[in-house]
Amino acid sequence: MRIGITYDLRDYYIAQGYKEEEVAEFDRADTIDSIENTLQELGHETDRIGMIKELAIRLAKGDRWDMVFNIAEGLKGFGREAQIPALLDAYDIPYTFSDALTLSLSLHKAMTKHVLRDKKIPTPDFYVVENLSDIGKVELPFPVFAKPVAEGTGKGVNPSSKIKNKNELNEVCKRLLHKYNQPVLVETYLPGREFTVGILGTGEDAKAIGTMEVILLKDAEADVYSYQNKEECEKLVEYRLVQDEISKRAEDIALSSWKSLLGRDAGRVDLRVDSFGNPSFMEVNPLAGLHPNHSDLCIIATMVGMSYKDLINSILLSALKRCHV
Repeated sequence: MRIGITYDLRDYYIAQGYKEEEVAEFDRADTIDSIENTLQELGHETDRIGMIKELAIRLAKGDRWDMVFNIAEGLKGFGREAQIPALLDAYDIPYTFSDALTLSLSLHKAMTKHVLRDKKIPTPDFYVVENLSDIGKVELPFPVFAKPVAEGTGKGVNPSSKIKNKNELNEVCKRLLHKYNQPVLVETYLPGREFTVGILGTGEDAKAIGTMEVILLKDAEADVYSYQNKEECEKLVEYRLVQDEISKRAEDIALSSWKSLLGRDAGRVDLRVDSFGNPSFMEVNPLAGLHPNHSDLCIIATMVGMSYKDLINSILLSALKRCHV
């Protein structure tokens, strides 16, 4: 089968003048190497396409593929992750992972929480600060937690994100509004354990493959799974596979969230535990990172005895089944 690979490469954007944090969600060259090599080991012909502009040029020239392995994050707007899926839909080319609807919804954390709250899935109370005048309208009890409404990889998250009073809320929201040029999600701070659940499959075929607890070490930025803690996770974070009662409840919530949001093929759901010991949905990543040693989904797969080759093959088989290829 001829498989195209779409992605956004960190090195490309850094060469264009973007800063490290601005491209934190994009992939390293060795991630693309790993995906391509694995697809070839599985017997497929591969074709590196790259970013959306390269895809558009190739489509206009008449190039087509049996399947596109899409991990492109996009650069601009709430629909940035949805741009390539929408373009591939227009050309009737099947692709891995979620469609434009799910990717647009899930990138906007507040809209995601609105949908899941309607589905009775537990998630912390929240308020969206759209502009400076909204800051005074936040009526949640302190402490609260603030972050950009549509960023990933811990961008905009650091120890100051945990807010203890109105003055801090004012300062943090002003900074985030200015720096990221998007609304700020303010939600009730959950003080308990933090989990990330790996999901494989689509709809009724979806299953949780394992739950990993995120444990911050003494040199890590406290209380937050921040951008710095994620970038330097090898020395700042301990990851532990857990199978206790609370983690099983977290898995149930994660799987319900995944199905409610129409997630496809594979992804990750992040949860945190409140002061009463109850897990709550925090956010979903339907385009989870796929670096063999650095990305959470791959770490979970390794912990439960699934090789990187088996993980990539499972993603591809899920896409082939639902696309009837």
